[in-house]
Amino acid sequence: MVNYTASALDKTFGALSDPTRRAILSRLARGTATVTEVAEPFDISLPAVSKHLKVLERAGLLARKKEGRIYHLSLNPSPLSQAADWIQVYERFWEGQLDVLANFIENGSTEESE
Repeated sequence: MVNYTASALDKTFGALSDPTRRAILSRLARGTATVTEVAEPFDISLPAVSKHLKVLERAGLLARKKEGRIYHLSLNPSPLSQAADWIQVYERFWEGQLDVLANFIENGSTEESE
């Protein structure tokens, strides 16, 4: 089994819980962008966008690079990969449970059929 840091997963899932932050990540998945470019499609203030960016940054989902007065943002997919690995453990569990249920429905038994 893969070892996970609970606080890192908590930060990742917390960051992903907001639709604005998910939209920001979708934008960054297409390539590096400035803060202004990331903020442009949202009908919220620049300080509000900045707060979302800080949450994403604390979760390790984005990196900032400063050039002069301009910040360039890029996606760091590593925490997403760790979250996907965690989800995959439960996906396998539930697929197994559904296989047992299907076998019960088809055969009236939870035993594997030969």
